[in-house]
Order: sequence, then C-alpha cells, then structure tokens
Amino acid sequence: MPQGSSHRSPSIPGLAGPPEPVQSAPHGLGGAETVDACGLARSASCLPRGAEPIGSGRSAPGRVHRVVVIVDEGTNPFEVGVATELFGLPRPELGRPEPLYELTLCAPAPGVRMNHGFFTLAGVPGLDAVDDADTLLVPGRPDNVVPRRPAVLDAIRRGHARGARVVSFCTGSFALAEAGLLDGRRATTHWRWTDSFRELHPRVLLDPDVLFVDEGDVLTAAGSAAALDLGLHLVRRDHGAEVANAVSRRLVFAAHRDGGQRQFVERPLPEVPDTSLAPLLAWAQGRLGEPLTVGDLAAYAAVSPATLHRRFRAQLGTTPLAWLTAERTALACRLIERGEVRLDVVAVRSGLGTAANLRERVRRATGLSPSAYRRRFGPP
Repeated sequence: MPQGSSHRSPSIPGLAGPPEPVQSAPHGLGGAETVDACGLARSASCLPRGAEPIGSGRSAPGRVHRVVVIVDEGTNPFEVGVATELFGLPRPELGRPEPLYELTLCAPAPGVRMNHGFFTLAGVPGLDAVDDADTLLVPGRPDNVVPRRPAVLDAIRRGHARGARVVSFCTGSFALAEAGLLDGRRATTHWRWTDSFRELHPRVLLDPDVLFVDEGDVLTAAGSAAALDLGLHLVRRDHGAEVANAVSRRLVFAAHRDGGQRQFVERPLPEVPDTSLAPLLAWAQGRLGEPLTVGDLAAYAAVSPATLHRRFRAQLGTTPLAWLTAERTALACRLIERGEVRLDVVAVRSGLGTAANLRERVRRATGLSPSAYRRRFGPP
C-alpha cells in the first residue's frame, strides 16, 4: 500500500502470512435499588461531568472522521480486525457504500510482526499518520511489562496533545499509561493483567471489573471482546443509537453492553437451560413501554426478586433495574432519532414515564439533552 493511504476495503493490504508455516497447537422502576448517575447500578461508561459528549477528537464539519490505529511489534491481530470491521468497512446495512470513518493503520517501522508472528504488517504509513487522527487507537499486545518504543509513546502523546480522542483496546491501556495519559484518571484493562498494571502504573485509577471506561477524550477497553463493546459505544456517540444498533446487527453482536458490566461472569453458561435469561430479556424488550417492575420480571421468570438479581449478576454482570433502565433509555434515544419530537410521547413509549425523567436519563447516558440529541442524531 502506498505511503499515506488509508484502509477502506474489507481486506487489509500489507498483512502478509508468516515466512514459515505455523504449527497448530421509568415508568415502572420498581425495587429499592439505588441507581447511579448513569441510570445503572454501576457504570464506568458514564461521561464525566462537563465532558464533550462526542469526544475532543471530533472531526471538522464536512470531513470524514479519521481513525488511526498504531500497530506495534506484537500487536494482537484480533483487535486490529475489530478496528477494521467497525471503522474501515462500507456499511451496506445503513444503505451507504462508504465507511462511517476513514481508517488508517500506521506502524513505527517498515515491517512489524504481530502477535506470535502470525502476520507481518508492511507497506503502511509511519507514525506521522497520527498527526491527521481524530481518533487514535492503540490495540493491546501480550508483552505488557516490556516498555513501548519511545517513538510510539511520543506519537500517542502528540495525538492527544493536538486534540485526538485516544482509545485503547485490551492491554493497549499499558501504552496509554506509559505515555502518561492515564495518571489520575479512571481506566481499565484485561483482568489477567491488573496486578502488573497496578505495579507499573500506581497513579492510574484502575477499575478491573468493567468492560470499558469512557473518560471523554481517553477511553480504555478491557479484554479483546470488550473492544467490540467500546467500538460500538464510539459509533453510538458519534452517529447515534440507531446506527450503532444496525452495525451491531450486522456483527451479530449485543447492541449495547454498558461499560459498567463485569468483564466475566461467575458462570459463563447457565447450569441448566431453564436458568437462561434470554427468554425473559426478549419478553421485557417487547414491553418496555409498559409499567414493568423488577417484581414483574421476577414473576415472569417464576423466581423471587432476590434470585432474579443473582442471575442477572451472574449472567450479565448487572442488575435487573440497571438493565431495564438502560434498555428504556436506549429505546428513547432511538425514538428521538426516528423523528419523534414530543418528549412526553417518547417518555411514555420508552417506559421512562415523564419528560423530566426522560431528560435526566438521556443526559446521564449521552451527555446531551433530548433536544440536543435530536439536533445531532435526528432526521434533517
């Protein structure tokens, strides 16, 4: 690929195979639970007070938002693939032939071997590409205790200083911390590396039990799969809930797992099929405008509220009330995007009850008032 070009196609030119074969080896918010400022029992994705809701890396009007990914020695290919899927591919599910973003991969050397040498990245721009980034993305790598190249750290600092939104996937948070961007800030990383992270970066306010943390201009995701959650969160911030839902449907991925959910659950699979929450969630999602309470959810599942609470914690990493509130707020955002201008109607149809509650929930979830959200994401 010529120097300075951007990756726009589903394939990634410059990714070559290894030189040798690799051996296989609310209206109705029931219960007495306290909900925090995001409308969730515990959410690390809530925008900080006063933060720009779209991020300081917002591109200029009329220009496509530019996402630049730094690929260093040992970078995980999966996370580069996540970035390519979300930010580099056309979006036929939206009826548009072009991507939502302009994606560029860059590297500190003419050729870098990715994790375990499965791929070698070559023929992409150097780190000067960072100077054009609206969002700068740093994937993870397994050798986190090894210092990053000074040139990579300088590029991260330079991108942040010029106003780019800086994002890490998985253990890419080590690079952001090493560059000094996370001191005094909340952040997360893969749970397996939390002890090493705390030892190396004690000034970072690490939260090891969430999917991602949004600090406005700096965002960090936990494990590799959480990169999808954070990536969709960015699409939602930049283009609204309706677009993010369409993209998630194409990925066959959960439309919205809030950043405050746990990285892993106590039981990855239910002990017996009857304990799965899927039928209950589908039933509730079709009735968000009704005065559902946690008691109603428990009754439908034929369990006590306490048992339902334990199952939500074990399977989703959140609580019934937090899930219900988040689903209703997301529905309200979609109704606004589809052109409904009457806030009282949006409040009733989404189950949030009143326009005042709607305003509070939307502002806490997005950083915008409903009217500002409509101006940004609603129909022309």
